[in-house]
Amino acid sequence: MSLDSLHDLYVDELKDLYNAENQLLKALPKMAKAASHPDLKAAFTEHLEVTRGQIERLDTIFKELGEKATGKKCKAMEGLIEEAKELLEEDAAPSVLDAALIASAQRVEHYEMAGYGCVRTFARLLGYTEAEELLQETLNEEGEADQKLTDLAESVINLEAEAEGDEEEEEEKPVAKKPGRKLAVARD
Repeated sequence: MSLDSLHDLYVDELKDLYNAENQLLKALPKMAKAASHPDLKAAFTEHLEVTRGQIERLDTIFKELGEKATGKKCKAMEGLIEEAKELLEEDAAPSVLDAALIASAQRVEHYEMAGYGCVRTFARLLGYTEAEELLQETLNEEGEADQKLTDLAESVINLEAEAEGDEEEEEEKPVAKKPGRKLAVARD
């Protein structure tokens, strides 16, 4: 695609976001399954439904533009999802994995917020009022998802992960000898 105008860039960016959302649609169930905390599982499952609605909004925008939604692969989302997959292969304590999943999901949310913020501004400049409103709705949802993940991380998950680390450190410490006591040695 040739990017000769802001309209061309707008369509190109929308296609990127469309592909990104469809990749996320496939990744979220895996993230929900990997999460151990019920609130985190619920957050991922909820966002799966929100993502479906975001894709429908993008479909509406493409229809209004008379454009196909396909034709571009979002390499950034592919990379973010690949990093999340690598996390799932790590040998991690459940709460630590949950904290890592939140960090990964927030990278995704921030990427999406940046993308939706740009296309929403393009829509405004191009006079696509309905699309601007739809894109703002999606941008708001991405911000809400990010805030929900932050709240979950700061109130529960990160604390549990930190406590998990403390428990592990306690297990690894050598047993201290009490002063004045001799250890008995077994002899044959």
